[in-house]
Amino acid sequence: MDTAARVTDPAHGNTTAWWRTAAIYQVYIRSFADDSGDGVGDIAGLRRRLPYLAELGIDAVWINPWYRSPMHDAGYDVADYRDIDPLFGTLDEAQDLIDAAHALGIRVILDLVPNHVSHEHPWFREALASPPGSPARDRFHFRSGDAVPNDWVSPFGGPAWTRTTNSDGTPGQWYLHLFTPEQPDLNWNNPEVRAEFLRTLRFWFDRGVDGFRIDVAHALHKAPGLPDLDGLPYPVPRPEDGSPPSAHPFFDRDEVHAIYREWRTLANSYDPPRVFVAEAWVNDPARLARYVRPDELHGAFNFDFLLAPWKPDVLKAVIDRSLDSHAAVGALPTWVLSNHDGMRHVSKLARPQTDTRVAFLSQVRDDPADLALGERRARAAALLMFALPGGVYIYQGDELGLPEVEDLPDAALRDPIWERSGHTERGRDGCRVPLPWSGDRPPYGFSPDGAAVPPWLPQPDDWAPRTAAAQDGDPSSMLELYRTALRLRRTLPADAPLRWLPAPDGVLHFSRGDALRCLVNLTGDAVAAPVGEVLLASGPLRDDGTVPPDTAVWAR
Repeated sequence: MDTAARVTDPAHGNTTAWWRTAAIYQVYIRSFADDSGDGVGDIAGLRRRLPYLAELGIDAVWINPWYRSPMHDAGYDVADYRDIDPLFGTLDEAQDLIDAAHALGIRVILDLVPNHVSHEHPWFREALASPPGSPARDRFHFRSGDAVPNDWVSPFGGPAWTRTTNSDGTPGQWYLHLFTPEQPDLNWNNPEVRAEFLRTLRFWFDRGVDGFRIDVAHALHKAPGLPDLDGLPYPVPRPEDGSPPSAHPFFDRDEVHAIYREWRTLANSYDPPRVFVAEAWVNDPARLARYVRPDELHGAFNFDFLLAPWKPDVLKAVIDRSLDSHAAVGALPTWVLSNHDGMRHVSKLARPQTDTRVAFLSQVRDDPADLALGERRARAAALLMFALPGGVYIYQGDELGLPEVEDLPDAALRDPIWERSGHTERGRDGCRVPLPWSGDRPPYGFSPDGAAVPPWLPQPDDWAPRTAAAQDGDPSSMLELYRTALRLRRTLPADAPLRWLPAPDGVLHFSRGDALRCLVNLTGDAVAAPVGEVLLASGPLRDDGTVPPDTAVWAR
């Protein structure tokens, strides 16, 4: 075990808690590497590229859903949680991948989708074939009546309710789906639901899986009676007097924490203990920290950091809030710049920065983009993130400096948001374009030479300089910056505290114990470098040793 992963953790016990400071690489499997030649990434392709990930220097991979699914939402509509979809491979191939990753020192985290299932899941098929009030329907949220049961809407667009049709053709009950109609929400008050997910956790833990990322971890429980929203937004803002925000009828309800305490007990029964990280969209850092209390989950994605603009005061405030709220429960934050659900940060940072929290391309698509500026800021943002206490998540392609693909043809779009929004919101496909590995034209080594089927989303014609092969060994490349930063990061004492140091306005400057100083220049002028031997810089320093704008430096 790397000494950087050994932590004395009073709240969680003295243990080798690798997950507190891990660098975890997100594999969006359908876009990672295609071994079969069908244009879709697969398990065999991922296994073939494991040495690349080991050389990058990550501690674990998080794999987006690979379960059996009709793929109405790219696998987040699960029909069988304990089998692999043939699109990606077989259960035996999954086991071989887990074993191969472990042999390289890489842990494996899967994606669990507990809020909803596919409409083709056996439980929902049984529910549709059963009468109102039946035990089969109690596993979901069915309601009777001619009117829509309440005013809830889907984040994907449209109402969150769909009406069924009875066998005689008459209108039936309504069922709840916070996302697409093909994703009916489960009723987590039903003991069968809780027991079934415990069985799924055991199934994968017994096969060596090291943990799970929990999709929509904040939404499992709904308020009794399913009351109207009445215009209540989400996330719910904290009142100006500092009092707790109003309870939301289906997001971040207190009841979810009992589920995660039960899961933590199961995870702790394994040797070594398994881990969980939450996708929890929670507006208040103190409420987010509740998910990572010592008897609940191990981590939670830091969306405040992901959404923060490239502005020094905002970034510093987000970092302080995150560290303070997590310290109150004996935890460390996780940090992330991009993921499969939002705009790639190279393109986000290429735009003029405002106080608006930007998640999607549609928010800034009309703003002018300077990709050279975005790449320069992205390099600095990576060094900032890697220097912070806690764990980090790297979305596949971050290490290659991939931008959002903003000009996908309408006919190529696959995200259900595109259809559900009436073709007004282009969705998330721009950050999901398959990776470029080598070569000077599509498919850039994503699929085998001579593959008859193109990648499932079209790749840009100008990505040749961004391939992994083109960047390999180039000391000025984003790939080599990530490799070097991750290698140096392993030498940092895991429990070295962050301390802010004096700096000019617009400059972030902090130390991590005696091991590292990090300076990030967000001003429009060059500033003095941090005191000490320069270990790494996100871009060239000036001839006089000063740090240019949008550049980060690590010093010993």
